[in-house]
Amino acid sequence: MQATEHSPELLPDDPPSLPVGVHRLHRDAFINYQLNRIHAEGFARLEDLQAAASNVRTFADYVREFNAQADRAQAEGRLENAAFYVRAAEFFTPHHAPERRATYERFLALFDQAFAREGVTRHAVPYRDGALPTSVLRARTPRSRGAVLLFGGFDSLIEEFFAVWRLLARAGFDVVAFDGPGQGGARCLYGQVFDHDWERPVGAILDHLGLERAALVGLSMGGYWALRAAAFEPRITHVVAWPPVYDWLAPYPGFVQALIRWMVARRGFMRWSIGLRMRLAPILRHVVDQTLYIQGDSRDLADVPGWFLGMNKDHLHSARVTQDALLLCGERDRFQPPRLMRAQARALTGARSVTTRVFTADEHAADHCQMGNLALATGVVASWLIEQLDAEGR
Repeated sequence: MQATEHSPELLPDDPPSLPVGVHRLHRDAFINYQLNRIHAEGFARLEDLQAAASNVRTFADYVREFNAQADRAQAEGRLENAAFYVRAAEFFTPHHAPERRATYERFLALFDQAFAREGVTRHAVPYRDGALPTSVLRARTPRSRGAVLLFGGFDSLIEEFFAVWRLLARAGFDVVAFDGPGQGGARCLYGQVFDHDWERPVGAILDHLGLERAALVGLSMGGYWALRAAAFEPRITHVVAWPPVYDWLAPYPGFVQALIRWMVARRGFMRWSIGLRMRLAPILRHVVDQTLYIQGDSRDLADVPGWFLGMNKDHLHSARVTQDALLLCGERDRFQPPRLMRAQARALTGARSVTTRVFTADEHAADHCQMGNLALATGVVASWLIEQLDAEGR
């Protein structure tokens, strides 16, 4: 199916309340992205981020500085800032550190205090032998346009995207925001380990809330799991991959794919190779630790590549997706680049419609998940959903 380009502006009633722009806050590209991510989410002061960044050389420095910023903000009654600074500290706190869970729980407590007047209702949706933390924010319009299920990706907490919840609710949607298995509170509080078959948690939430129709929006790597769920869950009516993954090996020639699979099968070699590169690149250490954590209690470095290769075109079943699909990507996204979006668009042969949107540097939205202009990207999602629903009603 031919993909169509879509470029609506912000909805008219969306106030320009989120920051716009990407800043050079740190010389390390990964840390700089994380700092810009906090700023883009709308609940951090730029001067606080600059002050913290000036003292950061290592991940441990980052944790220390943001705990200090959180303490200061809380003492001054700036609870929104305090909550998001605690989250920043939690992000780089080692998973097996005794303070990790306490830091996460402090974030939740501050978040609930900061946004107590927003009318969020919390649910613990039964799943396996535990639960999935799920929050509902009702539409801010006289009549709801329907439910939107929203979730994050590899290393996010769903509360981080509260600004997205609020914009979608203002556009007329009931927002159902959740952490799936391996994510956020599902992993930290309930021990839910990861499962690429995302139709299972989505189905559990639809069942629990009695929803027969809902749109599904997956952020970051969640774009992959959203499409996987849509392929197998008929109650999903519209799906947004923000951005897609499709298949991590898709950009490579067949002989390179075969070589990668051959190397991954040599587990001893992979342990040596990953261990060596972790010592040279702190970002890889974060990725490896996070991958092992979401899978459970494994400490085996050889388990990491297989988890990523589990996200592939055969598992995804793109041809089974029959819904309207929106694929978003930034032109400078280093994590899930535009070529993956283009491959995904071509693979959605059974979709009712496929719309693509590439965000640019001129829009301050070229980076991963449009951190730099989150309001623009959310406006695109909301207006696309409204257009699709209005077309169905005609």
